[in-house]
Amino acid sequence: MNMSVHPDSVRAETALMFPPGFVWGAATAAFQVEGATTADGRTDSVWDVFARRPGAVVGGDTGDPAADHYRRYTEDVALMRRLGLGAYRFSLAWPRVRPDGGEPNAAGLAFYDRLVDCLLEAGVQPWATLYHWDLPQALEEKGGWTNRDTAYRFAEYTETVLARLGDRVASWSTLNEPWCAAMLGYAGGIHAPGRTEHPAAVAATHHLLLGHGLAMDIIRRHAPEVPAGITLNLYPVAPHDPANVADVSACRRIDGLQNRLFLDPVLRGGYPDDLVTDLAPFGLESVVRDGDEATIAAHVDWLGVNYYRDYRVAGRPVPGSEPAGPEWVGAGDVHFVPDPAAPRTDSGWEVQPAGLTESLLQVHRGYRSVPLYITENGAAYPDVIGDGGDIVDTDRVAFLDSHLRAAHDAIQAGVDLRGYFYWSLLDNFEWAEGYAKRFGLVHVDYQTQRRTPKQSAHWYARVIGLNGLG
Repeated sequence: MNMSVHPDSVRAETALMFPPGFVWGAATAAFQVEGATTADGRTDSVWDVFARRPGAVVGGDTGDPAADHYRRYTEDVALMRRLGLGAYRFSLAWPRVRPDGGEPNAAGLAFYDRLVDCLLEAGVQPWATLYHWDLPQALEEKGGWTNRDTAYRFAEYTETVLARLGDRVASWSTLNEPWCAAMLGYAGGIHAPGRTEHPAAVAATHHLLLGHGLAMDIIRRHAPEVPAGITLNLYPVAPHDPANVADVSACRRIDGLQNRLFLDPVLRGGYPDDLVTDLAPFGLESVVRDGDEATIAAHVDWLGVNYYRDYRVAGRPVPGSEPAGPEWVGAGDVHFVPDPAAPRTDSGWEVQPAGLTESLLQVHRGYRSVPLYITENGAAYPDVIGDGGDIVDTDRVAFLDSHLRAAHDAIQAGVDLRGYFYWSLLDNFEWAEGYAKRFGLVHVDYQTQRRTPKQSAHWYARVIGLNGLG
């Protein structure tokens, strides 16, 4: 009798295996990778205008050339195929599809036609996000997301996209991180459109969520069999001192603004009572109309969780703490307390993989059962190209390994986690940081647009091939 055991079976038995059918992907966003900001009828988004504002973006960088994905998408899809990606999460540019928020643009739609077909031919699932922050500037000049009408213009845009692509996209997301679009864009002033008005941020939050609900109805009509959801950036929040009343209050408020302000309307059918009270001075109740909460609570097939960090907060200054910025509406007395022992990425963000487990568990325990996907998770590091042209990004590999283990811990604890998308496939325009921070699995030389897979890309490809961690 042959008692030998195949090496692959031994490896599988000793690995941390993910569930069968687990989706392995990578993500990008239109403004961050496409470039070609004036090509084929595309008009300005709020980010085009914001990037031209002196001092708004590091280095004065703009959305051109980005990673020139608009012209090089076939090369990028071929890269995805070589890495074994099962899915590619991308966003569509509203000002490319409906320039100025107006009539549909055939050339812009044709690009996404070609991209989706190319992905399908390569065996890569297209996961499309309808809104990743590139509001047409013409709509911002009418009030942007502070104007209720923008939610209805978003519905029109969604109708255009679904009518063209609804039958070929594997999964739809309505919004990416509405917290950032509303709070960083309308209160913090550090994202487009660069406003610093707390009532505007609250109105924008509600109208973004209303747009989500309207879009879900359109997706259901055009693609009833295709799963659809929303993508939120969720970060667990803990009090600096659980025995301190001010710290516990600060934790409640920051958790409310970051997490529950979005989770509760989407998954529970209404805003939390404590946040309704907190945000009353900033006009929340005045923008919510009868029927809005039912629209926002449209059934979602899945929830996307974007995770980068966790927070520890105090309701008072403590040694080493930093006061909350203006993006934290009504929480100016809160202080964020760093962990001096935690390693940090090139963005200065603490590396806290256990927070990913906790974030997934909080949704699992606190809300109705809904499948979860990690739709973004990644890190910027100062990559160095070696003499042989290789990029040995061991820090990113370690980041990936620790966070995938944290994801596996959540699955073991009962979380219905069905996929993981690394941010980002390519180095790209990193919003207010311009081209100063590199998140990609694939290095992009912005002068030549040459793509070079990093060590992390090859490591991730092996994980995908195994469907687990060795």
